[in-house]
Parts: sequence; C-alpha cells; structure tokens
Amino acid sequence: MTTPTVPSPTDSAKASRWSPSLADFLFASLIVWLFLAGPNGWLALLSDGDTGWHIRVGDWIRANGTVPHTDLFSFSKPGAPWFAWEWLAELLFSYLHSWAGLKGVVLFCGLLIPTYLLILFRYMLWRGSTTLLGLAMILLISGSSAIHYLARPHLFTLLFLAAALWILDADLVRPSRRVWWLVPLTLLWANLHGGFLALIACLGAVVLGQLLSGNRQTAFRYAGLGAACLAVSAVNPYGIQLHLHIVQYLRSDWIKEVVDEFQSPRFRSESMLYYEILLLAGAAACVGLARKGRWSDVLLILLWAHLSLGAVRHVPVFLVVAAPRIAAEFSDWWQAFVSSTTRRSIARTFDELSTDLGARFARNSAWVILPVLLLIVLDKPIAWPKQFPEKRFPVALIEQNLPSIAGRRVLASDEWGDYLLYRFPVIQRVFFDGRSDFFGPEIGKDYIALMNGAPQWAEIMDKYNFESALLPVEWPLHSHLKKDGKWRVLASDKEAVLLIRRDLVVAANAPGGRAATQDHSSKEFGAVGLMNPAVSAEITKETQR
Repeated sequence: MTTPTVPSPTDSAKASRWSPSLADFLFASLIVWLFLAGPNGWLALLSDGDTGWHIRVGDWIRANGTVPHTDLFSFSKPGAPWFAWEWLAELLFSYLHSWAGLKGVVLFCGLLIPTYLLILFRYMLWRGSTTLLGLAMILLISGSSAIHYLARPHLFTLLFLAAALWILDADLVRPSRRVWWLVPLTLLWANLHGGFLALIACLGAVVLGQLLSGNRQTAFRYAGLGAACLAVSAVNPYGIQLHLHIVQYLRSDWIKEVVDEFQSPRFRSESMLYYEILLLAGAAACVGLARKGRWSDVLLILLWAHLSLGAVRHVPVFLVVAAPRIAAEFSDWWQAFVSSTTRRSIARTFDELSTDLGARFARNSAWVILPVLLLIVLDKPIAWPKQFPEKRFPVALIEQNLPSIAGRRVLASDEWGDYLLYRFPVIQRVFFDGRSDFFGPEIGKDYIALMNGAPQWAEIMDKYNFESALLPVEWPLHSHLKKDGKWRVLASDKEAVLLIRRDLVVAANAPGGRAATQDHSSKEFGAVGLMNPAVSAEITKETQR
C-alpha cells in the first residue's frame, strides 16, 4: 500500500472551510446522477415494499413506548415470537414519515448513499489511490450496487462499514485511541441493522492477517477491540438472542433457496458486469498484496469475495471492503509505470493532472450542506414520491376496491403484503410479507405452493380461510381461482387481478352486511395495539387521503 496521502498545507490545511472543494461537487453530482437525472428518481428507493412495514413498526414503537417481541402483522402466525432487529432505524423512519411523508424517508435514505460513496472515495485517496482511478472506481461501485439502493436500514451498514474500515486502517498506520470509537459505533449499529456483524468479521480477518504477518501485539490489540465490539452489540432490546437469530437467519437453507438476495449473483445484467470487473481486479490485487505480506488486506478481499459469490446481498459490502485496497494496489502499479516514462510523456502529464485533482478532492467544506438544505426546502420542482411506485405495486387497483381489501384476510405476494401493511396500518394483517426470517419454511412452502398454483392449492386456501386474493397476473393460481366456483374476479389490470370469495360478496350485499364485515375486521385486527392519539391521527389522515 502506498503511504496514505496527507494534503499539503497550501492545498488543504490552509483552505478555508468556507471554500468549496471538488469533494463537495462530487457529493452534489452523485445526488444528481442517482436521483435527479434518472427516469425513476427518488421513487426508485421505494422499489422494495419492506420500507412500508419498517415505517409501521416505527409507528407501533412510538405509540407503545417499547419494541415488539411478538408478531404484529400476520394472520398466518399471529402473536408468534418476532425480532424487530432494526428497531432504531424503524423508529427513525417513522419520525421522518410523520415529518414529510415518503419524501422524508427517501430523502434521508437517498442522502446516505452519496455520503457513503464520498467517504469511500476519500478513503481510497487516503490509501494512495490516484484521483482518476478513484473516481472510476466510485462509478463502478455505484453501478454494481444500484439494485441495493433502497430505503431500507441496510444503508446504515454501507455507511458505517466504510467509516469503520478507514478508522481501522488509520490505526494500522499510526495506532491511536481513536480506533476505540468503533465500540460505541457498534453499539449504535447493532440497533440500526444486523450488518454490524460485518465489522466483527472484518476484525477477525485483520487479526488473522496480523498473526500471519508476525505482528502478534497488533493482532491481540484488534482481538480485544473485536471482543469489545461484540460485547456492546448485545446491548439491544433482545440481547444475545438477536445474534443467535441473525446467525440462524444467515444459515437458513430455505431462505437461501427462495430469497433472491441470498442467491448467487447472476452475471447477466450491467450492474453484475461492473461487479465482475471489480471481482477480477480484487483477485489481481491479492497477488500484489500477498507479495508484500499484507495478509490482512488479502484475507479481507477473499472473505467478502467468497461471501458475495454466495449471496448477491453481500456484493455492496465486498465493494466497500475491497475498493480501497484495489485502488491503492493498482495505483502503485501505475506509479511504477509512470516512473519508467520520460518527463514529457502522456502518462506523466496524466499523472500530474490526477495528483493536482487529488489535493482538491481531499477535503470537504461547509458547502457540502447546501444541496441537502435545498432538497429539504424544495418541493414542486422535484418529483417527490407521495406513493409507492405503481409499476411495482397495484396502487390504483387497491384504491378502487378498498372495501374488498382493507382489513380482510388477503392473499397477496410478499411485496404487495408489505404495501398493504403500509397502506392500511393498524387494521391490516397479511398472510406473508418480506419478513422471510419470521415466517420460516412451513408457511413459506405454503406461500410458494400458492404462488405456483401447486396441486394442493385448494387445501391451502381453505387452511388459511382467505377472503380475497390480490395476485400478480403471472401467478398461475389466479387461473385456478377463476375456474373455481367459490371465487369471483372483482377487478383486474395489466399487472394484477383481484378476486373475492362469492359468499362474502353475497354477505356484503345483504342489509347491514358491509357494516358487519367492517366491525368484524376491527375486532380481529385490534390486537395490533392501540396507537398513541397523535400517531393514530396522522395515520388516519394518511389512510383517508
């Protein structure tokens, strides 16, 4: 690794904090590129329905003054033990949603993304990367991670891991007490997202690498740091049970088989092509790092390359870990090449330009806050989402058929179940939603059987006493229900079909039928928990809107 760069006094140390820097411009440019220039904009952050139930968990916590320990949302597994293991992020989402609706949630989550990319970029420069290579790496990283840019708590892991690894690397170069700030960071992290275990795994790799390098004292130092981080992570509402649950979740064969983000990457998209390039670059960097005896870096790259090849959800983590090491190693090779050229060569000129830019990128100023303030203030010029994207969720169909959906025992896809929990807070429960770790293989297999229209579909439908079915048109099940005399198609469009049991249609048309049905729903779903009046009023206004 090249000796970490320190900005010169003339270029950085003497620069006023009020003087804009190129790093500020990079931050603003990432916001424009990711969310303002694209066709989907901020709405893309709501492509995953999990955001909906995360908000509603936060609402429940605010209303009840505690975290849940049993299920709040399902009629297939009511009252079963459940871990709201991202409770602090969910609480934050709830407050943001109360403040500015979905704009508040996507704005906050959207700003986490360019922030972690900026930290990662400056981390690469600190390790010795050339500026232009660092910029190219950021573009590749952002492109390969874009499918994971969603308004979900995992964004905290990308942010915290980039910062934590930089702190750890700085301590390897010059040991200081600052590295122990990773302990309180882990405490906060463990209550925001389960990805805090990534830091523990990285510390383990660094300890082993230091032992292989013969640095026993350093290895013991980081072993103690890892033990302290692991210990404080137990300071959460669920204690050590949270860790056991996360390990069980990550090792579940059923989840690996059915959840897309736990499956291996499919190298058929542009984003995975960028990942493939960086994966090969990581393998090449490992050769050079091994020759230098930098075994901690080698083990970190290999560990997360292995994990990312096993589950696509680990791809962004691999990029955060590997990118600074790849950039520094490739920059060393570049410098060796440049030193062998003449002073007037194109390579020398190119390198001098990159060096000059590096000093201008090596700091941020107060101007970095300007785009954030503008986004908070501006409304109409920007297409802020007021609803989940209609291309992924049957928003219009639901709005046109509220009595047949709200509060009923609805069969829907897990994504649409997430949306129903958001759209009809308090009164709605679902058969299956995005919490695959909670439902487990028993209910999960029933869900998959229904999705595929398996031969036993009728028995499963009776087992859960569904009242209506909101199904994607590609599900074979809707063809079976159309032919079944117990069900009637109520509405459909290009993406979804809504069916309802015929006996419920008759009951609703009878005198007092609709009122009776609503009363039944309120009794059945009242067990979700009484809301704080202020929170309840906010949700009521939103539901009526």
